[in-house]
Amino acid sequence: MRKIGLVGVLFLVPAVVATQSAKRAQILVLGTYHMASPGKDLFNSKVDDVMADKRQREMTEVIEALKRFRPTKIAIEAHVGSGRVAREYKNYLEGKYTLTANEIDQLGYRLAKELGHKTIYAVDEDGDFPFYRVRNYAIANGRKDQFEAGQTVVATRVKEQDAFLASHTILETLEYLNSDADARRAVGEYYTGFMPYGEPYEYAGPDLIASWFQRNLRIYNNVRALVTSPDDRILVIYGNGHLGWLRQIVSGDPAVQLRNLNEFTKRDGR
Repeated sequence: MRKIGLVGVLFLVPAVVATQSAKRAQILVLGTYHMASPGKDLFNSKVDDVMADKRQREMTEVIEALKRFRPTKIAIEAHVGSGRVAREYKNYLEGKYTLTANEIDQLGYRLAKELGHKTIYAVDEDGDFPFYRVRNYAIANGRKDQFEAGQTVVATRVKEQDAFLASHTILETLEYLNSDADARRAVGEYYTGFMPYGEPYEYAGPDLIASWFQRNLRIYNNVRALVTSPDDRILVIYGNGHLGWLRQIVSGDPAVQLRNLNEFTKRDGR
């Protein structure tokens, strides 16, 4: 039996090494704050005007950093069936559309045009987020204060991000949001804030996390469909609440290589 097992391992190791050494498409997930602050999240950032001259100069620095990744395709947080994105980007290329404060415009459209891309890709999918089911479960079980304390943790993180942006450049803020520590912190808040609220036959908290993970899996499926060559380098621009989850999913796919913004933002003296 040992000989058979060893032979199996010997056949397996070359296959694994071959998979790891083969050239793979690269995916960089960029987590960003919502620059237009549309107010669609449970806890929304309060940000200054990205269209102000100072912030526009900073945006140039961001674009130059992203160019170092040399993306071949850019995916954005807009519904996968959106005709609006195609129209807007076409009009932008023709000089008929003025960029708004939205990060889709400021990062996606702007970078794609500077790179000479003819197309930009909408990859978002909607999903259930049964927040009030979890909250109602907590209230019904006498745990309202505990639940609200968990949500306060999220609100505190958002305020810290706002304060950081107020005293730093856009690129510095994106480096902060895309750090491993901040991505882990945001993912961890789902587990501490929602996971405890459930029991057999009523898994309110776990179901919320499962729904959120499902949405991100569907988003990744749309991104993954863009990979048509091992030479592809796909930049995915999303609200930073998705960042840690998308990174987990991408890193689990042996067919692609996950990249990080901070690999492309090194400056003199750093």
